[in-house]
Amino acid sequence: MLKTLHQIASIGIVTEPAPDIDDTLRIRERLNERIRAVLGRALCIRHIDAGSCNGCELEIHALNNPIYNLEGLGIRFVASPRHADLLLVTGPVSRHMEAALRRTFEATPDPKLVVALGDCGCTGGIFGESYATCGRVENVIPVDVAVPGCPPSPTRILQGILTAVARSPASAASADLDTINLSVPPPE
Repeated sequence: MLKTLHQIASIGIVTEPAPDIDDTLRIRERLNERIRAVLGRALCIRHIDAGSCNGCELEIHALNNPIYNLEGLGIRFVASPRHADLLLVTGPVSRHMEAALRRTFEATPDPKLVVALGDCGCTGGIFGESYATCGRVENVIPVDVAVPGCPPSPTRILQGILTAVARSPASAASADLDTINLSVPPPE
């Protein structure tokens, strides 16, 4: 052990210098600025499972892990639609969830955004419309953005959320915000 420590001390630290700072890679700050400029606060999302298989929910949960770090972008999930700015709806709307989805939509304060998630939420998926399901989310409540995929990746979900924020009526009032790039690079 002493031989190894002596060798380390005689050679010194041999590492490459740190690279220069690239401000174009700082998307978290730009996204947070954009969300706060549009809404005046953090974006609050209420997730609604209208009858999905839970594939989309697994990808939504991945948004909160350290790789995607949704909270670091100024986006968080809330338990009540009264505190939400955006409804994230998964699955084909089952007949039993139709009234609950409408009540949740009505309880969400204006201006509200709705993102339909997954093939089932966008088109009804393999379930379509039947005695047990109303089909796609848009058959029950108005949808601003549809994110297809079975299930869509966390990056696609985040792009759908950011697209909804960029197209919101509140962001239309802020024309200078278009200079902020909302592209999300894939995780390494």
